[in-house]
Amino acid sequence: MNDNEHTTTLRPARSGDGRAVFDVTRHSVRELAKEHYSAEQIAGWMGDRTPDTYEALIAKGLMVVAEQGDRIVGFVDSEPGEVTRLFLLADVAGSGLGKMLLEIGIRNARQDHEGPIRVESTVNAEGFYRRHGFRAVERGYFSHGVGGDPIEIVHMEL
Repeated sequence: MNDNEHTTTLRPARSGDGRAVFDVTRHSVRELAKEHYSAEQIAGWMGDRTPDTYEALIAKGLMVVAEQGDRIVGFVDSEPGEVTRLFLLADVAGSGLGKMLLEIGIRNARQDHEGPIRVESTVNAEGFYRRHGFRAVERGYFSHGVGGDPIEIVHMEL
């Protein structure tokens, strides 16, 4: 293993990253959410999403990916007023990378927006967001889903 495999580079997502971002999301859910959601919810989490779903999000221009070597290991996506997605592979969770991506996501969410920044946190990530200043507003279901069973989330604000 060389040093480049441990060096993390943050960069704007670009066309062609959709497959890797799709895979990060799928693997993150399977590994990091499995203690908090049912097997059926995990199995249906991705719903009708495909790599093309993520290509369309990338085209909006606010997604940032984290690379180690030639592998995307995490990403964050935002829109004005909301950090919409933040996923990491399990082997980099707890390394500080989530915090770095969240800071970028918050900064991007503040563009053209005044007021609180929202996030729909998975149950397993609630503590992470609390540690970074978010507070729970209410519980509900994920609104950014594409098919699949309802996923319980925590509506949070910063």
